[in-house]
Amino acid sequence: MRRLAEASPQTIDGALADIYAPDALWRGSHPLNEVRGPDAIAATVWRPMMESFPDIERRDTILMGGTYQGNALVGAVGHLCGTFRRDWLTIPATGRPVYLRYGEFHQVVDGRITCSTVLFDILDVMRQAGFWPLPPSLGTEEQWPCPISADGILLCEQDAAESARALELTLAMQVSLGKYDDTQAKGRDGLLVMPQKEFWHPKMMWYGPAGIGTTRGLQGFVDYHQLPFRDAFPNRRGGNHYVRIGDGKYSATGGWPSVYARHAGGNFLGTSPTGRDVQMRVMDFYLADEGLIRENWVPLDIIHLLLQMDVDVFARMQSFFRRGQL
Repeated sequence: MRRLAEASPQTIDGALADIYAPDALWRGSHPLNEVRGPDAIAATVWRPMMESFPDIERRDTILMGGTYQGNALVGAVGHLCGTFRRDWLTIPATGRPVYLRYGEFHQVVDGRITCSTVLFDILDVMRQAGFWPLPPSLGTEEQWPCPISADGILLCEQDAAESARALELTLAMQVSLGKYDDTQAKGRDGLLVMPQKEFWHPKMMWYGPAGIGTTRGLQGFVDYHQLPFRDAFPNRRGGNHYVRIGDGKYSATGGWPSVYARHAGGNFLGTSPTGRDVQMRVMDFYLADEGLIRENWVPLDIIHLLLQMDVDVFARMQSFFRRGQL
């Protein structure tokens, strides 16, 4: 992946052909979505990005691996950093450095990638470009930090028992979330005392996508994300994972999509209930500490979710930047 980031628009085709299988699937955040084969990946994803950010570089903060359902998988969290020289995905260039946040999983067969799932936080690039299409985030908008333990780049085999414990902790926490009945209307107090509290570290950090932001502690998690989210999407269905891996203290899950829900309540991201069925492209990366979950990084395709709720943030952006033009 670093070789790809360090390539140029002229050499990216060859770099992709060396790394990807000929019929590899690349799937990512809206409006990139799904393409197949190195040529299409170059034309849709990498070449436009390199033309917009000509000095782009890759900065991983988590790099981990594992096997799920017989598939070898590599996961990563980090930022692509570059100077925003030319418009990207119609987002106006600023001439300033931009940090493009990503979460990704790659399935590898015989040394080549056969499927990549990559969630870029494109909404956060809009924010950095000076436009915000939504109400203020409840959480804190910031660049995601590296793990507090500063050991997220795992380049050697980890202890198998520790890896299993980390994944077991994550899955148990996710089960506790799924069992909670939102329709009982217990509100904030119910979320604070539900079984999830047995899994989160007192100093937990929850790093959400642009639009939601970062929260700290169970109380912050409930107030600034969980309560409004669960009000909007009561008793949603999760799982549907293509990845569940543990690697030392780290664990990760993800689905395409991994959540099915109905937008039935609340005022999530400033949008009144639409009654529409929606799907969510979500990844979760976790760090275990003292037998509890200390940190949780959550790439989520907010733009794709909002589009299903009849909110087109690209149209809002265009009406702001292009107004008055013929």
